[in-house]
Amino acid sequence: MKPYLVKMPKFVQWLFPKRIWAFSSNTDTVYLTFDDGPIPEVTPWVLSELKKHNAHATFFCIGDNINKYPSIFQQIIAEGHSVGNHTCHHINGSKTEASAYVQNVLKAEETIQSNLPNSQKSNMLFRPPYGKLTSKQAKLLQQQGYKIIMWDVLSADFDTRISEEKCLQNVIKNIRPGSILIFHDSLKAEKNLRYALPKVLEFLAEKKWNCKPIL
Repeated sequence: MKPYLVKMPKFVQWLFPKRIWAFSSNTDTVYLTFDDGPIPEVTPWVLSELKKHNAHATFFCIGDNINKYPSIFQQIIAEGHSVGNHTCHHINGSKTEASAYVQNVLKAEETIQSNLPNSQKSNMLFRPPYGKLTSKQAKLLQQQGYKIIMWDVLSADFDTRISEEKCLQNVIKNIRPGSILIFHDSLKAEKNLRYALPKVLEFLAEKKWNCKPIL
């Protein structure tokens, strides 16, 4: 597995100023996000944990998973969370030609739109799988109206080499007001997620920091 950064350095954020890495630190709000769902093995449990703490989050969903599990996607919406586009097939931007990449995103968008309540419109939020996105792809998506949501704190729950406690500390030591935090409602991340998420939510409650969806 390639190395990754748990805390995104400021200089990286400055290099790509049109992408959203975090929000104002002058609030008591943090932004939990979950990538790769929805799936029945993990997503309903995540929703249950969030509900216990009156916390809301943003779910960046894979179009193919929405097609497989539309009722879980609709549960996410019904419980007050926001949703974003994570491509239709979890493709890597650095390995995909720009027009093909955009078409995959638009295919996922059709699925999102068709599964939203009649009165609700897409927020046009997008997160690239693996964080991989070329400048051309980003420009084309922004021209379509997408807000590209990155992050400043990575839980690394997907990394099966790290301990559950390490996953938790990745979050506790780095999250701040305004932070956008990544978890994954996926089978690969499940072990670390099931340990870390309840403890993170308790930590945020103790801090009296709100968990709000990205809109």
